Amino acid sequence: MHNTTEPAGQSGALPPGQSVSIILIEDDDGHATLIERNLRRAGLTNGFTRFSDGQQALDYFFSDEPAHAREDLPPSVILLDLKMPRIDGLEVLRRLKADRRTASLPVIVLTTTDDPREIERCYELGCNVYVTKPVEYDAFIEAVRRLGFFLQVVKLPAAAR
Repeated sequence: MHNTTEPAGQSGALPPGQSVSIILIEDDDGHATLIERNLRRAGLTNGFTRFSDGQQALDYFFSDEPAHAREDLPPSVILLDLKMPRIDGLEVLRRLKADRRTASLPVIVLTTTDDPREIERCYELGCNVYVTKPVEYDAFIEAVRRLGFFLQVVKLPAAAR
């Protein structure tokens, strides 16, 4: 199940200066709350959708149901955890980057793992940015705030919008 917080008036077409939606794929409720809260504190007013495992995210992106016509994906940036139940983040990343409808969506891996082999694998699969979640609370909050500032200035290719 996912929840969505959309700013008033957001539609499929972005007026100049309108921000993209944030899609958070994160199984840890505490981390998800801290991430959203601190992105908001950094000044983000973007729409926010959360999925608590990889299967929910893949269902959202690739469902054939009419309500999920994925040819018109909303303009989005994906924040992806790697260690999740059902389907892990590596498989979600692989599937997103392998499909023409989702390949151009920016994916920021946001995870506790700092294993160099896993970082390399994520970049091989097409992640755009890899961020390690610090274990220490204050450092984690600061990392998310900095990510929020980054998301305010990032520019996306037309296909991802």
